[in-house]
Amino acid sequence: MPGRSRSLSRASRPFPDGFAYGAAAGLAVDLLVGDPRRGHPVAVFGRAAAAVERRLHHDHRGWGALHTAVCAGSTVALGALAARAVRNRPAAAVALTAASVWAVVGGTTLGREARAIGGALAAGDLEVARERLPHLCGRDPQSLDGPAMARAVVESVAENTSDAVVGALFWGAVAGVPGLVGFRAVNTLDAMVGHRSPRHRRFGWASARLDDVAGWPGARLTAVLATVAGGNPRGAARAWRADAAKHPSPNAGPVEASFAGALGVRLGGTLSYGGRVEHRPVLNGEGRPVEVADIDRAVRLSRRVTGLTLAACTGGRLLGYALKRRNA
Repeated sequence: MPGRSRSLSRASRPFPDGFAYGAAAGLAVDLLVGDPRRGHPVAVFGRAAAAVERRLHHDHRGWGALHTAVCAGSTVALGALAARAVRNRPAAAVALTAASVWAVVGGTTLGREARAIGGALAAGDLEVARERLPHLCGRDPQSLDGPAMARAVVESVAENTSDAVVGALFWGAVAGVPGLVGFRAVNTLDAMVGHRSPRHRRFGWASARLDDVAGWPGARLTAVLATVAGGNPRGAARAWRADAAKHPSPNAGPVEASFAGALGVRLGGTLSYGGRVEHRPVLNGEGRPVEVADIDRAVRLSRRVTGLTLAACTGGRLLGYALKRRNA
């Protein structure tokens, strides 16, 4: 009975992989507890990647590409093996996805750190704000006054919304657990070796370029959702269209420009990283200078973008699964 066999075959197929429910659960855990204070999986990966770098480091792009392939490839492989082990167990698949989402996203900790700096700035305690700023971004805090630190925080909230939340969820929707952990591995490698220091100018080239590629769709999705959720869609779209390409980063540009337009503030300008001064183009030049109160507004916008990302990614994942079943 061919018809009955086909019906039984469809009924016995496993649930997709629990991404929709697991992603929601993982974000809920992140909202409740944030990042673990000790033994964070990303920190464990960072130590392992640093150990591999000590073995492989040469001032050469090829060796850097090998380092990237070993670190990111092994992470994706481990994620694939874990997903394969639970593919026929729906509850375990949901739990694995939830744990992976909680491990790779950092939206709650991002908001807490930003608001802690904002609180110090509001109290006029610039030294406390300078002490906390390195937890959020790599700028030289001693060279910044209060308004410059507030601008740095808003820019970091915007960029990290894409890097620490939206990009990971996007690749999770596309490729499940391997996509989640693989994206965070690539993003972490870029933070470790992708900058233009003398040691990493050539060695980190592959990590930086791979991060540009992996971050491209998440950055555009972030910009779209910030435009929708920011309360000033026209201003956000205008700033994105006019100024994003001016930014030296192909992915930070759309995100920061759309946040600037959505919040009605002016971002960009002079900043300092590791003793190196950069003069970046101004984003949303029609906006006003960033104020301390804009930090909380940026965090709230980041949370709205996170919620919309969850809806978009889980909806897309479930739609794709339904289409596959229909065509099977």
